[in-house]
Amino acid sequence: MHKVGAAAVVLIALLSGCATQHTGTEHYQPLIAQGGKDVMWMPTANNLVTEMLEAAHVTATDVVYDLGAGDGKIPIEAARRFGARAVGIEFNPDLAALARRNAQQAGVSDRVTIVTGDIFKEDFSHATVVTLYLLTQLNIKLKPTLLSLKPGTRIVSNTFAMGSWEPDATILAEGEVSGYFWVVPANVAGRWTFTGIPNWSTAQVKITQKSQKFDGDVIIEQTFSQRIEGRLLGAQISFEFHDDQNQPQTFVGIVSANKIHGTIKQIPGSVVIATKVP
Repeated sequence: MHKVGAAAVVLIALLSGCATQHTGTEHYQPLIAQGGKDVMWMPTANNLVTEMLEAAHVTATDVVYDLGAGDGKIPIEAARRFGARAVGIEFNPDLAALARRNAQQAGVSDRVTIVTGDIFKEDFSHATVVTLYLLTQLNIKLKPTLLSLKPGTRIVSNTFAMGSWEPDATILAEGEVSGYFWVVPANVAGRWTFTGIPNWSTAQVKITQKSQKFDGDVIIEQTFSQRIEGRLLGAQISFEFHDDQNQPQTFVGIVSANKIHGTIKQIPGSVVIATKVP
């Protein structure tokens, strides 16, 4: 359901000449700012739907989950314009039924599924893209679930941020921020043993992670240490360090479970492998 959470917004509905609800019939039309399970319903502007899906780099290979699907606008557009498979989760059964009818009328019911359910209970772990139009506090409540999704999953939110989880990008409309974009990072917190760094047999790295950013201590051959800061974009990891000649070097790699395979950017052909220490 695409919504806002200020009670005063009811006035918008009263002044906007919205259609009357006809609950439980095929003529059902939702009221702007009508009450919902957690927040009120507000439709996403058509141009912003496209901007959100473009910001998430949606393609025909994606599975898009819209949490709070409302009338189905975002899942339908993901299928119609971008060729993706899309699933909308909507708590209100009348809105869910409306979304199914809209998908059928748009000719995309073969690629759009609307689930009548609770976004805090339904499984959307197969998503490659997740779209939201919820309040900040609901985004924060969902944050642990979102961070547990497969690294590289893209998340885009209309209007509302995610608390301390800094966005990887913002969506601008007429110079104003209208949405936020994140990529779920791999989990690299803990201790790692790196091998293959030129002139060093081993390096121990202890990482403390905060979403897509991390810092840590590198202990070189148990003799000296240095501080690093790095960043993740999905499973892609990078950080800078100083070599044995105190020259800056950049490690870039890919995280796969308890392994990291990468290279030193300044040394073509270098092969560096990191293993997580249990």
